[in-house]
Amino acid sequence: MNDKQLRSFIINALAEDTGDGDHSSLASVPATSTGRARLIIKENGIISGLRVAREVFSITDPSLLVEILLSDGDRVQYGDIALTVAGKAQSILRAERLVLNIMQRMSGIATSTALYTEKISDTHSKITDTRKTTPGMRALEKEAVRTGGGVNHRMGLYDMIMLKDNHIDYAGGIASAIRGTKKYLREKRLDLRIEVEARNLKEVREILEAGDVDRIMLDNFSTADTMEAVALIAGRTETESSGGITLENVRDYALCGVDYISIGALTHHIKSLDMSLKAY
Repeated sequence: MNDKQLRSFIINALAEDTGDGDHSSLASVPATSTGRARLIIKENGIISGLRVAREVFSITDPSLLVEILLSDGDRVQYGDIALTVAGKAQSILRAERLVLNIMQRMSGIATSTALYTEKISDTHSKITDTRKTTPGMRALEKEAVRTGGGVNHRMGLYDMIMLKDNHIDYAGGIASAIRGTKKYLREKRLDLRIEVEARNLKEVREILEAGDVDRIMLDNFSTADTMEAVALIAGRTETESSGGITLENVRDYALCGVDYISIGALTHHIKSLDMSLKAY
């Protein structure tokens, strides 16, 4: 998310939360009141979203003074202080929930990603995310995946061709879907990588026969079939395991020799990292 996109996102999020005014703060806190607050970590994990938090405070009120005490990607534990903010009390209160919502979510994603990457750190495989993201927050959630040591899959429908089961069925089969894709890319003069999903070993063979794709996704394969598929592909394309992969079995799939392991749960089944913003 570039600076312009981030600013637009924050402005919209503040408007969603504030409406016609933060009446709780306006009613109880004098406009001239100033104060300080600190962001306290309440759970062990990996922190992410600090640069975004700074921007939230800045857009809420440019006069707020923010001191970032940690770096995105740092390991944190209970009691750590991530940042401090000082200035108008009403402004701190207005920004508080948005800062926490973003940072708790991003840090939760980074923490979960780190757990997966640590499980397979001595293997060839890399952990990657999916498009199963929160609408409007995809770029930030994928940033959190990178913070946790993972890599990003495609950002959206526009930056990579991915032929999944429904594409293949609607196109009339694997060969037809790949043939149509190559024709489309030539006609549109697009340079996009092609990934094709295989549901079984038969489809792996069909994809290889069609040829000239960049990656084969092995969807819901057992580890035994994954090993056979990797041997069959023999480095002719990249390989990706997907579907039904957990912390308990991710290492088993990595040891099959796949290049990537995609985990949708990184961004759609999230346990936020607990933290709070407290006056002091």
